[in-house]
Amino acid sequence: MPRGKFITLEGGEGVGKTTNLTFIENYLKLHNISVVVTREPGGTLLAEKLRQLLLDNDSETITEEAELLMVFAARAQHLKLVIEPALSKGQWVLCDRFTDATFAYQGGGRNMKISTIEWLETLVQGNLRPDLTLLLDAPIEVGMERARSRNILDRFESEKKSFFEQVRRAYLLQAELHPDRIKVIKTNQPLVDVENEIVNVIGTFIK
Repeated sequence: MPRGKFITLEGGEGVGKTTNLTFIENYLKLHNISVVVTREPGGTLLAEKLRQLLLDNDSETITEEAELLMVFAARAQHLKLVIEPALSKGQWVLCDRFTDATFAYQGGGRNMKISTIEWLETLVQGNLRPDLTLLLDAPIEVGMERARSRNILDRFESEKKSFFEQVRRAYLLQAELHPDRIKVIKTNQPLVDVENEIVNVIGTFIK
């Protein structure tokens, strides 16, 4: 059985990942592709508990090093228990965020050493990388306005504007470094135009 494909959806706060994740899932299913939808941090019982700790605004101060290690601890569980088994069965995996988010949030936002993140990436993932990444991008003001319109902000959403500017720059740098894998979709346009761009990218990828 051919190995499944691994697609990730990336982007900062309020760029429309949830809406577009559902759209992509439905598009793949229309093409008779068996797809597992998951998220990071999360996807397993332990990884979801780590996610809660990472997002909780009321917990003790989390050091940058602890935050980075918690992200990769959750990822290690996720890979072994969900992602790898699905890919091995020939299923496609659609994941809301993956390691590009770590380069953006911990590398860009927290100014952590990229070499450290790369070392952990190799340790936890080996040679596994997404086959395709859709980076949803919007100006910081647009994303934060959307995020604030939700309920209570989590620990990351509560960061300052400068943090999100660094995250966005780091994301766009990843896209420059990996143009064959990462496709940037501008989401500060009508949803139908966003969906058309996604269909063009995913359709070409399926073929």
